[in-house]
Amino acid sequence: MHFYRVISYGVVYLFYFCIDFQGIFPETYIHLKEAIVKDRGQHETVIPSELPLGQELTSTLREWAVIWHKLYVDNKTTQFRHVQQMTYSLIEWRSQILSGTLPKDELAELKKKVTAKIDYGNRILGLDLVVRDDNGNILDPDETSTISLFKSHETASKRIEERIQEEKYSSLHLYVNFKNFVCNIGEDAELLMSLYDPDLSKFISENYLVRWGSNGMPKEIEKLNNLQAVFTDLSSSDLIRPKISLVCQIVRVGHMELKDGKKHTCGLRRPFGVAVMDITDIIHGKVDDEEKQHFIPFHIALNFMFSYFFFSKGVLPFFFLGLWVSLKLLPGDLAQVQKDFSHLVDRSTAVARKMGFPEIILPGDVRNDIYVTLIQGEFDKGKKKTPKNVEVTMSVHDEDGNLQEKAIHPGAGYEGVSEYKSVVYYQVKQPCWYETVKVGVCNLQFFFLFAARDKSERAFGMGFVKLMNADGTTLQDGKHNLIVYKGDNKKMEDAKCYLTLPCTKTEIEEKEAPSGKNLHHLANFTPTKDSTKDSFQIATLICSTKLTQNVDLLGLLNWRSNSQNISHNLRKLMEVEGGEIVKFLQDTLDALFNIMMEMSENETYDFLVFDALVFIISLIGDIKFQHFNPVLETYIYKHFSATLAYVKLTKVLNCYVGNADDSSKTELLFAALKALKYLFRFIGIFVACMTAILRQMDDFHYNHYINTFKTRQDIIDFLMETFIMFKDLIGKNVYATDWMVMNMMQSRYIVAAILSVATAYFLLEFQGDLN
Repeated sequence: MHFYRVISYGVVYLFYFCIDFQGIFPETYIHLKEAIVKDRGQHETVIPSELPLGQELTSTLREWAVIWHKLYVDNKTTQFRHVQQMTYSLIEWRSQILSGTLPKDELAELKKKVTAKIDYGNRILGLDLVVRDDNGNILDPDETSTISLFKSHETASKRIEERIQEEKYSSLHLYVNFKNFVCNIGEDAELLMSLYDPDLSKFISENYLVRWGSNGMPKEIEKLNNLQAVFTDLSSSDLIRPKISLVCQIVRVGHMELKDGKKHTCGLRRPFGVAVMDITDIIHGKVDDEEKQHFIPFHIALNFMFSYFFFSKGVLPFFFLGLWVSLKLLPGDLAQVQKDFSHLVDRSTAVARKMGFPEIILPGDVRNDIYVTLIQGEFDKGKKKTPKNVEVTMSVHDEDGNLQEKAIHPGAGYEGVSEYKSVVYYQVKQPCWYETVKVGVCNLQFFFLFAARDKSERAFGMGFVKLMNADGTTLQDGKHNLIVYKGDNKKMEDAKCYLTLPCTKTEIEEKEAPSGKNLHHLANFTPTKDSTKDSFQIATLICSTKLTQNVDLLGLLNWRSNSQNISHNLRKLMEVEGGEIVKFLQDTLDALFNIMMEMSENETYDFLVFDALVFIISLIGDIKFQHFNPVLETYIYKHFSATLAYVKLTKVLNCYVGNADDSSKTELLFAALKALKYLFRFIGIFVACMTAILRQMDDFHYNHYINTFKTRQDIIDFLMETFIMFKDLIGKNVYATDWMVMNMMQSRYIVAAILSVATAYFLLEFQGDLN
């Protein structure tokens, strides 16, 4: 192309001319780029002086622009907007890179983001995979060994696939920034914020706890303007909920009544009111404005309305009472959120987890939470005319009765407490609490106290429940009706006096049935005629990747301590409910491979472990658990360490194939064939090794190899087998279709091998006989 300078009315124009087209445009539209010219002349090469990443960005944007235009023409709106978003991101990053103002560490971080975005975009657009080194630079196939190139392809492909799976089954998190609470209670308060499903009438998250002082400010002054939390692990199932609400329960901490003086009991937790906001549109992504402050009106409990307006100073009208918050939905796992939204989420941000497991449980995601909900109770009023003011005190003890310090967590944002006190309802015979806390794994102890106004609190009963069963499993999820024991206070605090007793009504009925005895009177507590009139109900929910409620799965996970039952536990594993297995997927797979490698002298275990592996792989393939497929992939690539297990797996598979006529093994064989995708992950590496060997061979090696053939027919057979193998490799696509470099290298060296053999022998010694 040639340029000519033209000046017209003071404006400089450039007239350009080349073979295909010509035209004219202002000189200001031209940006001169520094470049290096090699081999000047007819075959000269122009190499830009800008960073290689800048060049790659430019070529990528040009390539994507053509596809972007085609998506628009084809009216593929979703893909069009997706490519548009990625393109805008690359354009912005390109301008930052070309500016040359970024520090070295920021440039390195930006380079990782750019290459990850390019590779991800190429995959979803069906373009070729680009292989890079650890620093993000494109690998030169001529300067990289075949095995290294194969592993780079494998690593890049796995990384992109993980990103796609993460987007497909990504977690969502709700960011809540607590701005202010407008209500002059006159006493300290606890604000418990959580997510609530109105249709199912249940809370779906832990509480986020804010302790508010009587002076109208946070109790901890350092938290002023820094009250924020993230409600984590929201999945696609939460996105389809018809409604989700953000509920804030306000609990007053002080006297029984606002008018009570200093002589009366203080420190009681009394229900004061609630604030509710429908956040369905925010969860569904219809509203997204982190700067907007939402006002949630506050509704006072009816029994407090009179005392609040008559005994509180400086009260505000109803429509002024409430709290101010800002909300934003954040996509990705929590680590990625902390990285991408560092201006919102930092180390001081409280994390309130979902009461239940996320959609997928990745290896390394360790959780050991037990949620206990105080539901309701019924307590006999005895000789009194009015019902008692009952306060439930909960604590956690080990098997010896020792108190576990800070084992109870009322809400995220604060450390645990050693003793939790329930809300006190004034003269209610059947109080309903529905208060949920997170506790450690030991024994729970409940004391029931009279919460009198004159500081004469005293325990009138005790209940307990064991969170761990004798067989090592945890307490089953659901509601539990506890027995309320009565007796001497000192004896009620002694674990030796009650741990041998039944703790639930179901348990006492099971023990009374065969013996015919009334076990209520077997305690060291003084029995009373009212001891059977009181009742207390709780509910538990286990969210643990280490504690299981299934005794068969527990037996497999603890196989070393009970090695004589390995065969039994392996067979029972295939009867365990699938949801329980996927929660402990990594531990279960580790146990299976450890049994195979450590108990190698017993071939029976090899077959049982193989069957168990096929069962788990088939389970993951079921539509109900298919979202756990990336978990299995991650385990294979990152956590699998039994490198010699393939020998035993191949041996068992060969045995099943060899006995295909045996009708008893037909079903097992079919299941194994369906699982071959994971059982034979190593095929690709074998082909890469063959390519690497061919790459290192030159004419000397081929001549030496051909000389080892004794007859001309042997050479013809070898050549034909090579042709057939080449055709087979191309037809079967050993590598992924976007592994362009690997596929080209494989074809290149196989063709080179064929040409070398043909040239070295046939073309030189048997010319004319090739027919």
